[in-house]
Amino acid sequence: MSDLKAQADLLRELHHGTVLVLPNAWDEASAELVAEAGFPVVATSSAAVADVLGHPDGERAPWREMFAAAARIAAAVPVPVTVDAEAGYGLEPHQFVAELLGAGAVGCNLEDTDHRAGGLVDTAAQADWLAAVRSAADEAGVPVVVNARIDVFLPSSGVADPVAEAVRRGRRYRTAGADCLYPIGAPSGEAVGRVVAEVPGPVNGNTRDSLDLAALAALGVARVSFGPRFYRQGPAGFRATLEELLRESDSFSLRTESKP
Repeated sequence: MSDLKAQADLLRELHHGTVLVLPNAWDEASAELVAEAGFPVVATSSAAVADVLGHPDGERAPWREMFAAAARIAAAVPVPVTVDAEAGYGLEPHQFVAELLGAGAVGCNLEDTDHRAGGLVDTAAQADWLAAVRSAADEAGVPVVVNARIDVFLPSSGVADPVAEAVRRGRRYRTAGADCLYPIGAPSGEAVGRVVAEVPGPVNGNTRDSLDLAALAALGVARVSFGPRFYRQGPAGFRATLEELLRESDSFSLRTESKP
């Protein structure tokens, strides 16, 4: 566990310097590319990993398959790995932490969407779950970095005042032991800035048309992730290549470079 503890400590430290940029991976090859490019951490995307495994997102992929995929990713890279663990797959906290650490990961996203009943998990219940995960990780001797995803900005949440609710939930989750807060889908710099200003500690942001990395950094965001966006770029590039092949079949030349 000593190596995992060192990786968890490093991951936590990286939330307190320049913005931690996390291009999300979906398999061993993509994780290797992220690490080889010089990024200090590999994060996974549940939507991308589930799609690779042939399942929809939203905890509809078997949790054993998701953790097995995480283990393959962690084994492929020398840097800390943080896993998009959705809402925890219905596992009890000690089992969840054991599966996470068994996969070689030292961080996780935990979201407050209720994938079974729909809508959001009750704030107090989610805070209790996060506190129990925090306690189980501490008992295991690895300070797992918990990124608490706040889903109030998603259309399915049905929240009337999502900014105020994000702040309210963020405070509860932070008190429960979350290391970072992730108000996914926050629609504006103003919304992100309110969470950063009103809930002390690291906040995870997403780039949007009006929010690039520089803008998020100026707002005080500690880390930025991209979900399945890079994964979804792959088919578009392949489609463009196929269309070029159809148009220029006689002169088409696919240039490739093999790894040394």
